[in-house]
Amino acid sequence: MIDSLMLTCRACNVESYAYLVHLLPELPKREPRADVTDLLPFNYAKPTETATR
Repeated sequence: MIDSLMLTCRACNVESYAYLVHLLPELPKREPRADVTDLLPFNYAKPTETATR
């Protein structure tokens, strides 16, 4: 299952470490039968670049 998540991250151009840092604290907050599709890599919101230029 983890391998599948990491390959999906790669396919969606999501950095896998940042995704896991987001995912792992969020999962325990959910109810056991809750819908977690918003946590899938293709729904993961990439952090926006700050305007420090």
